[in-house]
Amino acid sequence: LVSTLNGAEFGRPNAGADMVFDFAQLVAHAAKSRPLMAGTIVGSGTVSNVDRSAGSSCIVERRLLEQINDGKAKTPFMKFGDTIKIEMSGADGQSVFGAIDQTVKQYKYGG
Repeated sequence: LVSTLNGAEFGRPNAGADMVFDFAQLVAHAAKSRPLMAGTIVGSGTVSNVDRSAGSSCIVERRLLEQINDGKAKTPFMKFGDTIKIEMSGADGQSVFGAIDQTVKQYKYGG
């Protein structure tokens, strides 16, 4: 799972390693209590590994690790205009679900 924040790689954790439940188990469990349609996104929570060198896919997790290691958090929270891209590739290197590519925008109430 590759997360890119403002064009810079933020983390590349292995989404299969260190998982308590794999995605097949998560989907099977979710399907027991609700209908799952094509295009449904199933999240596993934050993706991280015991080996911290893979990086994080969660800003809060990274900030907490910085606090533990350095006594203070250095990574800022996202702000308006920031971009995040998340993409998962299979063992063959092909995208599993296509990239999720978003920009943080301020909500403007139209009413």
